[in-house]
Amino acid sequence: MNMLLHGNALLALAAAVLWGGGDFSGGMGAKHAGGTMGGALRVVLLSHAISFSVLLAVVWLRGDALPHGAPLAWGLTAGVMGGLSLTCFYVALSRGAMGASAAISGLLAAAIPAVVSILTEGSPGLLRIAGFVIAGAAIWLIAAGPNPEAVPAAAGTAWLSVIAGAGFGIYFVALKGAGAAGVFWPMATARIGSLTVCSLMLLGLYLGSSEQKKGRLTRSAIAWILGTATFDTSGNLLYIAATRAGRLDVAAVLASLYPASTILLAAWTLHERPTRRQGIGMAIAAAAVVMITL
Repeated sequence: MNMLLHGNALLALAAAVLWGGGDFSGGMGAKHAGGTMGGALRVVLLSHAISFSVLLAVVWLRGDALPHGAPLAWGLTAGVMGGLSLTCFYVALSRGAMGASAAISGLLAAAIPAVVSILTEGSPGLLRIAGFVIAGAAIWLIAAGPNPEAVPAAAGTAWLSVIAGAGFGIYFVALKGAGAAGVFWPMATARIGSLTVCSLMLLGLYLGSSEQKKGRLTRSAIAWILGTATFDTSGNLLYIAATRAGRLDVAAVLASLYPASTILLAAWTLHERPTRRQGIGMAIAAAAVVMITL
């Protein structure tokens, strides 16, 4: 059991690192695509199309059977929620609200599956529950705070982050259900759901007269999209493996520490030094990891 728990935790932490890279790349891609809903949808569609193509090739070479029943339904549900959430999240990130967006979405993404797991799998113990709470505080300290690039429309951006976080939480739960069919097919079926819903959303923008349909994929945007496809898909596969190796709450809470990776990448790539508050948050996150994995 301890080995499963440790494997569960390590896979979830690896997923957090890769997801942080994927979110940073996605936010930059959406920014280079115009910072609009249409631009963000293009980023999600292209990155997920690349991911879906690779996943199809993998399951074909492995000879894995197409899932059916509940695992298929869970996979499609995960894809729909993931597509909606990523679009909202990338728009929020592209508007210069990386810190607040990552904090709000990270907290909700961790809280929803943690509650579901406790209700369905029982209590993980007081020490781990305390670790979950401390991890939530760490997420907020790492990601939230003033951002010199923030735009005046902060209220709208905050709501986008709330929608994204709630969607990510449901996505985490749905991927756990889809994981009964293995690792690769759940991710492939999730991509079917996200490609469908994002295509319909983009079509809706084109049929309307909204300014949000503006945006185009420049070479810089495509380069960021390739990074998004690589990091996000790899992180998702590791997360599914983590949910198969242990409890959902442990996997979801540890994977939700991805804002730390996003902030560190922003510091390295954009030359923005982490603040003292973020440094304290990362130290607290390390303590939370220890408490959760004991």
